[in-house]
Order: sequence, then C-alpha cells, then structure tokens
Amino acid sequence: MITAGIECGSKNTKAVILRYGEIIGRGLVITGFDQQQSAARSLSKAVEEAGIRMEEVARIVGTGSGKDAIALAQDTVNDIRAMGRAALYFFPGARTVADVGAEEGRAVKLDERGQAVDYAINEKCAAGAGTFIEAMARALETPVEEMGPLALTSDREIPMNAQCVIFAESEVVGLIHGRTPKKDISKAIHDAMAKRIVSMIRQIGVNEDVVLMGGVGYNPGFVAAVKRELKLEKVYVPPYPDFGAAVGAALAAAES
Repeated sequence: MITAGIECGSKNTKAVILRYGEIIGRGLVITGFDQQQSAARSLSKAVEEAGIRMEEVARIVGTGSGKDAIALAQDTVNDIRAMGRAALYFFPGARTVADVGAEEGRAVKLDERGQAVDYAINEKCAAGAGTFIEAMARALETPVEEMGPLALTSDREIPMNAQCVIFAESEVVGLIHGRTPKKDISKAIHDAMAKRIVSMIRQIGVNEDVVLMGGVGYNPGFVAAVKRELKLEKVYVPPYPDFGAAVGAALAAAES
C-alpha cells in the first residue's frame, strides 16, 4: 500500500510517500500564499522522486498549521499526533519529542504506544524557533548554514536574552561592538535558543530517548546546545528531520 503525508507549515510545505512503511519519496516547496497549490506541488515532487504515478497513492493525510487547506487530503491529523507517530517510527524508544520549525516549537511526552500524554507549545515568538537563528545570522553577516558549525568552535559562556528577537539582536550588536569573536556570539545565540526550547521540554518532563525534529535538527550547533542544556550524552535526530510531521501523517494514512 502506498500512502502520502503532507505537512503545510508556515514557511515550507513537505510531502512524504510511504510504501509498506518505507519512505520512497519526499518533496518540499515554499508554502507561499496559496497553500493548496503548495501542497499539490510538494506531493508532485515526492511522487516524482518515488518513481510512481499519482494514481498509485491510496490515501493522503494532511497535517501542519495549514492542514485544512490541503484539498488533496482525505483526512487530517493534528501536529502533536503526527510528531509522536514519526518519532516512534524512527526511534521505537522515543518518549520525549521536540519539534522546532521556522515559526514555532513544540514538545510532546509519549507513552510506550506513541500516544501523547502531555505537550507544550512555544509562545508565538520567533525567539523559540528557527527564524531566531536566521535573524541573528543576518546581524552577524554570516550565512545561516555556517552558524551551527561556527558555534561548535567556541567553548565560551555568554548569557543572552532569548525572550525577544529585538532585544537579542541589540545584545548581538553590543557584542560585535565589543569585538567579541563571531564564534563566541554564535554559541551564545544557540545556547539562548536551546534554553528556551529545553524549558518547554521540562514543562512536560524529560524522559529517556529525547528526539529532536524540525529544520533546526540540521544545525549541529543547536543540537549540541540542547544536549548541554539537558545534560544528555545523546539527542536523537532522524534523517531529514524537517519531514518528521509529514512522515507521521503518511503513517496515519497507512493506519486508517
């Protein structure tokens, strides 16, 4: 059986194709103004990568902030369930999951069946999401993809306000004027964001096998900062972490 999951997020729309539980195709496009068109385009890309025909997809389930705009979907699933299902798919021992995307961060505590028993959502503030690092990268005049590796080269502790992007940017400018090395500023930025996300995780309780999903899962500086803040040896990151919710939706399609 072939199923598809589509996550319509605030920045990107992602689609995943599953065939008997195996990921065979992925597609990603910028969400833009027309969410329905973005969903169709992402699914088309995933189908093309999978090497199948659209007619072979038996069922489509949508998720994400724009899930109700996905006209192609026969059903929808909320973000929390999609996160939990995907985390268990990649890591059967997963009990705590954090999903940090462009505009929002979420954390879920799971039971042994992958059902959510508690969750927390970051307030609508970029300081707890991927756009925080993007904004700070602009202030540092550094490509955003270099921010994480740059942070890994520093071992300095610099407190920073992560409650507001505007205040944090002012602090970064002050550090620049104080001739603080970029690597130390980058680490401070990642530490500040990690503290905000970990405080959300602690609201629901930190269990074994913490899984990190969302686009920031690609950022080694952020992953390292989360491990330090949680005092863990390892935080689990699935392959293509930004497709986590779409995988969960595709799994929900298969189950139904």
